[in-house]
Amino acid sequence: MSNTLPDMTTPRRILVVEDEAAIANAVAARLRAEGFAVEVAGDGAVAVDAVRRLRPDLVVLDIMLPGLDGLEVCRRIQADRPVPVIMLTARDDETDLLVGLAVGADDYLTKPFSIRELAARVRALLRRVERMQEAGRNQPPMLLGDLEINLAERRVRRAGAEVHLTPTEFELLVHLAGRPRAVLPRERLLAEVWGWADTSGTRTVDSHVKALRRKLGADVIRTVHGVGYALEVPA
Repeated sequence: MSNTLPDMTTPRRILVVEDEAAIANAVAARLRAEGFAVEVAGDGAVAVDAVRRLRPDLVVLDIMLPGLDGLEVCRRIQADRPVPVIMLTARDDETDLLVGLAVGADDYLTKPFSIRELAARVRALLRRVERMQEAGRNQPPMLLGDLEINLAERRVRRAGAEVHLTPTEFELLVHLAGRPRAVLPRERLLAEVWGWADTSGTRTVDSHVKALRRKLGADVIRTVHGVGYALEVPA
């Protein structure tokens, strides 16, 4: 992950991955009207190639795609480099949503959705990423046992091995690491990391915690049932 801050005079690059042309064109038109540089991909394989070629600042990704589905696309692009992803799903199925978050999506919307709401989510997610990059400049690494969090470079290592995190996973980890062993309620994490006032999305927090445990080890984050989560200092 680069520690170079984005040039705010250059339009943010958005890749819209959607096989329904009417939806893709409407989303692209709205985002272009708001000053973003937008490209559209109509299937999963094209999307993976486009991410590698364009290196977009954010991806809007439909789950239901011909060829590679959105979940596999998300896995592949996150393995290459962390990139913010907003996932779109046609089904209000909690399992789909949680799996999408687990493979690296940062946010999601269920169809039919408001294009205005999607544009707002895009702006909010980009602001979060840019805020974290600015906050991490010239900051010393956080050292917690064998866990190293390099804020300036946005890199994480456990026992010397680098661990690739999505932008939201990284922000959640930094938030927990800033108060080691303190139990932070899920609602507070949702408000402070995601910026959501609506507490109905607390399962989003759960899914990202599961992803962090899978990548960093089950001993890193402790669950306090009915309350929230705490980062434990690994040995």
